[in-house]
Amino acid sequence: MSGSLPKPPLHPKRIVFFGTPEDAVPVLRALNVSGIDIALVVTRPERRRGRRELPSVSAVARAAAELELEVSTEIEDALKVGADCGVVVAYGKLIPKAVLEQLPMVNLHFSILPRWRGAAPVERAIIAGDLQTGICVMGLEEGLDTGPIYRLSETLIGEKETAVSLRKRLSALGSNELIAAFKLGLVNPTPQSGEITYAEKIQRLDLELKWTASAEDLNRVIRVGGAWTTFRGHVLKIHEAEVEAVSDLKPGVVRRDSVGTATDNLKYLVVQPEGKSPVAAKDWLNGARLTGEEMFGE
Repeated sequence: MSGSLPKPPLHPKRIVFFGTPEDAVPVLRALNVSGIDIALVVTRPERRRGRRELPSVSAVARAAAELELEVSTEIEDALKVGADCGVVVAYGKLIPKAVLEQLPMVNLHFSILPRWRGAAPVERAIIAGDLQTGICVMGLEEGLDTGPIYRLSETLIGEKETAVSLRKRLSALGSNELIAAFKLGLVNPTPQSGEITYAEKIQRLDLELKWTASAEDLNRVIRVGGAWTTFRGHVLKIHEAEVEAVSDLKPGVVRRDSVGTATDNLKYLVVQPEGKSPVAAKDWLNGARLTGEEMFGE
């Protein structure tokens, strides 16, 4: 698939950086500090939140402005600045073949490929209960995260680690590996091998807490961020929880700050009622005034 595509230079000197969310910002800053010439930053405008609102500026665009780097939202502009390599970090869109044929690129991916190719490798690794993950510096091809690997580094996933904290660690780890790859040389990439899994984008229904699941599985969803259930007909988000060593409640039944699951009880610590800010569970309980045997998920 990549036979007709140019290979990146041994030591890239002048690059175009492709990235959009906050996760890509530490990598951009690290490359800038390392002395790599960043000719252009290409980012995607964030989606409108309302019909009348203009797209907001991406985290990468804001960081690039602070660093006084040129910014564009047009992929084709990468071909106009005399760069010898593109660097892709959570850009959020496949690079067209017509661009890849003219500008070789490497991608920093937040998993040990070929496990969790795709948009949400960090979240899918946590939900699946993976014990470890890592980063890959890989050559970019037309396919979705199919390219050969120049460098990889593994790390354990903490038992209580959230997607936010894990992405932050992987950004730092990836920055170091990417800079090392540029300095030591992009040589002898290794083809991916092993079982292929795909990290599909997280949807709202993926984050619904279904109380017939195990406490461990539910807590993993909570650690991803945005987990929700319903209470008295309204959405209730749960931001932090822990598994208790007791299982005396039926699935979904709430008693004070505990809720039943298919296994142990789950103690919820931080919640967010619909239309309000996050609060500690004890403060929410003071206002909720539970009566009798009430349930989450109704």
